[in-house]
Amino acid sequence: MYISTFDLFKIGIGPSSSHTVGPMIAGFQFSEKLKPLKKRIKKINIELFGSLSLTGKGHGTDKALILGLSGELPDKIVPAKINIFIDELNSTNELKLLMDDIISFNPDKDIIYNNSIKKHKYSNTMIFKAFDAKNNLLIENTFYSIGGGFIIDESSTLNKTSKRDYKIPFEFNSGDQLLSLCDKNNLKIYEIVRQNEESFNPDSDIDSLIINIWKTMNSSIYNGMSNSGFLKGNLKIKKRANGLYKKLIKNNDEYDPLFVMDWVNVFAIAVSEENASFGKIVTAPTNGASGIIPSVIKYYKEFTKDSNDEGIINFILTAAAIGTLFKKNASISGAEAGCQGEVGVACSMAAAGLTAALGGSNLQIENAAEIAMEHNLGLTCDPINGLVQIPCIERNAMGAMKAINACRLSLNGTGLHKVSLDQVIKTMWETGKDMKTIYKETSKGGLAVNVIEC
Repeated sequence: MYISTFDLFKIGIGPSSSHTVGPMIAGFQFSEKLKPLKKRIKKINIELFGSLSLTGKGHGTDKALILGLSGELPDKIVPAKINIFIDELNSTNELKLLMDDIISFNPDKDIIYNNSIKKHKYSNTMIFKAFDAKNNLLIENTFYSIGGGFIIDESSTLNKTSKRDYKIPFEFNSGDQLLSLCDKNNLKIYEIVRQNEESFNPDSDIDSLIINIWKTMNSSIYNGMSNSGFLKGNLKIKKRANGLYKKLIKNNDEYDPLFVMDWVNVFAIAVSEENASFGKIVTAPTNGASGIIPSVIKYYKEFTKDSNDEGIINFILTAAAIGTLFKKNASISGAEAGCQGEVGVACSMAAAGLTAALGGSNLQIENAAEIAMEHNLGLTCDPINGLVQIPCIERNAMGAMKAINACRLSLNGTGLHKVSLDQVIKTMWETGKDMKTIYKETSKGGLAVNVIEC
């Protein structure tokens, strides 16, 4: 199965790839399936399971489903219009579907949060049902949100003809295979990924698509540093990026050997606050960890010698290779693997990407990715009140710093090391499966129950 760079890096909105982006896409796809039933649909309900049920409202799952059913997609929607649309629906209890049919829809009744322990193929399950005027079931469809904005349509056969199954020059399913391909063909990791992408996109388009991803990331940094006030939700968390930015600018003339660390923190927090505010961000590889890779690229751009667009392109292509290994052999879903599957994977991707941008060898790149994940093993996902705020925002800043440090450790070595990336990925996945459900995005354990909501 081929996973494209542009599958892992998707422009969309916050706050959650599995709880917002995935459900919006599922809602859109279900609405498309209703077209042959035009004028017959009178009622729709959606039943949510797993962490979608337990923390869905805090993550905006209800809004995402409604927007998707009405024909909106994460990469096209204008964030400023979201609340206007939702407020209108709440006042009328009417929903205009993708094919322009208007149906009665009450989110409080028609979105069902099922907290039972019913087992499905994947934790985050959505069951859509559409009915006629006599309440006869016309169509039922199950979707799974599997992290990073990826969804699986249980009834679809589209995957059989998708580009993920087409022949590519360099198929790899492990870190060892990837390194072997590089050695055999005398290529860098990012060159392997580029040649695979050329199976679907002209070479020049690859560059422009990646630079557009970076521009979106950079905009989210600047938006986050510019916006003040409070994050949405009942935790009443004050945004910090703007204040930290102003403080850094004010103290710019004072010598501080660690001032770069402060800037990286600001970059990561800025993106994470934009994500928490339903702003436009890049899923990288998830929304909950979307501040890590942008902040490390910004570090590369602003604080390393001879940085350029080529380095950014190599960074993202390399990061995609590492993300692919985690996606194929473990998980990038907090509901399946805990936060090691989100912040841990983003940290590993960022460490590898930065090492590549700074001219590291393939062995050093693999070593950086391994170091970064090794020190995120066991990281739980326990958001307070189901909001992507505490500990998620600060965790992005910490993940970015770990990525930079992992890169520096690898560049100061030969790349030879005892523990391989493949071994760490296997360990991460085993740890995720062993982790109690209360620590996997359900807000049933950890900080979510030990900190009083206020």
